[in-house]
Amino acid sequence: MEFWNSQLTEKSWKLLQELRKKYSFILIEGWATYLWTRQQKSKDIDIVVEIKELQKLKAENLSKNYNLKKYEVKSDEIDVDIYVSYFSKLTIAPENLKKYIKKIEGFDVVSQEALIILKQGAYKDRKNSIKGEKDKIDILSLLFFSDFNIKIYKSILKEYSLDYYAKNLIDLLKNFKDYDSLNLTPREFKIKKKMVLDEFKKP
Repeated sequence: MEFWNSQLTEKSWKLLQELRKKYSFILIEGWATYLWTRQQKSKDIDIVVEIKELQKLKAENLSKNYNLKKYEVKSDEIDVDIYVSYFSKLTIAPENLKKYIKKIEGFDVVSQEALIILKQGAYKDRKNSIKGEKDKIDILSLLFFSDFNIKIYKSILKEYSLDYYAKNLIDLLKNFKDYDSLNLTPREFKIKKKMVLDEFKKP
């Protein structure tokens, strides 16, 4: 089951490929989740850039969102949200994300453990919205399909004094019912859920 319609996601993916040819960035949020999990594609694009790269992005009709401390580029129905080191507020500060990069298909993608933490932060801010629903699906996809390492996850939480996120994640997993959106049968979902919860119980 697709969360966004395929016409939109194809358009977004093409735009992301074009941006990669011109700019240097770290990919986060929905498309990063897709590259890790091959589950739900994304409609919008979220990237983290250095200040010097932001100067180049001015060629893309850039606007500044002071309230949300990010920059934006609108392209038809696709939003490109640009987070900048030492300016934007993310659960893990943009300038610290360089420590958690992996290469996937030529993209610098934030690691699955750091990505779940970013996604949890986003979900906290928009729980009762469509984007909040997509955050939940992405978080579960990363837990089930990305070779997620709980020890690494917990060590990152500890570094940023976010230990309570682990309990939030367990609660989210226990209360999640929409196995269809993960392309799983009820039985497959139950097995994966038990495996993750058992991992969390280990010291």
